[in-house]
Amino acid sequence: MPRVKTGVVRRRRHKKILKLAKGFYSGRRKHFRKAKEQLERSMMYAFRDRKQKKREFRKLWIIRINAACRLNGMNYSTFINGLNKAGIELDRKILADMAMNDVAAFATIIEASKAALAK
Repeated sequence: MPRVKTGVVRRRRHKKILKLAKGFYSGRRKHFRKAKEQLERSMMYAFRDRKQKKREFRKLWIIRINAACRLNGMNYSTFINGLNKAGIELDRKILADMAMNDVAAFATIIEASKAALAK
């Protein structure tokens, strides 16, 4: 078999890894092996945290909605139950934004939820 030299291929592969490792601390951005190990770990964390980000935001929205509901004399679970009975289909992201920025509109939604529960 002929001898294969990997100069160009290896350099391209190393440059690609080191470019992705830009911003890492110390030898983890300069040395190929350390950069590769850290990059694998970083990609693993990035994959995991893309999923966790969705959970964290949903938790935050629920906390904000609950706080606004309690200011209006209601708790979160009864509010959501009333919304479902009233047929109001607003997601938690929009409800949390309304609770923070448009208090009057959120109060009208609370009243609609209370009315649906009273029926």
